[in-house]
Amino acid sequence: MIKHHLKVVFLLSLVLLLGCAPSSNSFFTLLPERKEIEIGHGYIPTAIEEFDGLYPEEEAQNYISNLGNHLAKSAHRKLPYKFYLVNSEVINAFALPGGPVFITRGLLLELENESQLVGVLAHELGHINARHHAKFLERMVALNILLNIGSALVSDKPYGQILVQFGQIGGQLLALKFSRDQEREADRLGIEYTIKGGYDPHGLIEVFYIFKRLEKNRPPEWLSTHPLPETRIKENTQFISSLSLSGNLIKDSENFQKIKRSLIETKPSFDEFYKGKKLYREGRKDLAYRHFLRAVELWNKNYEAMLYASLIALEQGRVDESLDYASRAHKLVPNVFSTNYVMGLVQFRRGNHRDSIRYLEEARRLIPNNPDVYYYLGRNWEALGNRQRALENYKTAVELSGGKRPWEQDARERLRML
Repeated sequence: MIKHHLKVVFLLSLVLLLGCAPSSNSFFTLLPERKEIEIGHGYIPTAIEEFDGLYPEEEAQNYISNLGNHLAKSAHRKLPYKFYLVNSEVINAFALPGGPVFITRGLLLELENESQLVGVLAHELGHINARHHAKFLERMVALNILLNIGSALVSDKPYGQILVQFGQIGGQLLALKFSRDQEREADRLGIEYTIKGGYDPHGLIEVFYIFKRLEKNRPPEWLSTHPLPETRIKENTQFISSLSLSGNLIKDSENFQKIKRSLIETKPSFDEFYKGKKLYREGRKDLAYRHFLRAVELWNKNYEAMLYASLIALEQGRVDESLDYASRAHKLVPNVFSTNYVMGLVQFRRGNHRDSIRYLEEARRLIPNNPDVYYYLGRNWEALGNRQRALENYKTAVELSGGKRPWEQDARERLRML
């Protein structure tokens, strides 16, 4: 009876708490912050791959990271913030729950000064600090699933249905569309962080006008997830005008212009890469290969072009050439999924099964729901005579493949035989 009474009191208290929590400007969510951080940081490798990899220039990455962390000092929530410049040519910036922020090479090329970049980063910090991602997840996904996802990401072998859910949630997060109220809240917080960081808040307004101009010819991806009605520009302009700004607020820096010049210099290499990628998807791999080689000639750090060249060479039986490109790419960027996966695949084809497992296990750690990784881990363990591990990996590969992989029938046959 006492337990029942306590349970009723707890439920009533929870209802009152939820009823009193403002929906638009409260940072309250049911998802514990620790889990929010686990989930957001767990999707960093997936986001990197979705946007064509990390820009492989340490100076540029350090610049974005230092600038972002400077702004984050003014943020309300003290989180393990991370900032990344990714290779994609799409015009976009986005964040993940608990701290990660991404800006694309395509967007940075369109910006004209540092205050505009600060406006973009600060706006994404606004979404994180208002916990918009966590609130979305709570509406769309059961809390127990979110808690399981967080636990799975920090465990050694998150097999089973949880991996399918991991992929579904990741797709939702990377295409998350915000409401007008959420955009308004992120704008206000972003402007606050911008001013506290010593920057001119009009940079954000300038970015909005850049997006409006681009919308006529090459619609920015950012607009598909961040609505930009005319009233938003007017409201934020009026909000900034109402503030008592003082001091010399920063508009631009030589560091920004230096990084942008470096991106302009490497753009021809990425233009060739995207020509090759389009042809590769169309199955015209000989032509694609030429563009990938040209991309590497134009910039010898274009590791994504190296990886595609490696895969084509491997398909055509030129294993040594494939290893050369894969090794060069891995040396440049050793801590991402794609370089470890391709190295694992090449070493499998060379018969170096333990080396292959080492690279594939690192790939699996970074993105735990890729079915190809499990299939080739199974092949390696089978070749080494470890029946149990082969079975585990084949089973997971089939569960995740969804009938969309060319090796699925082979995996099923190997499961039957083993």
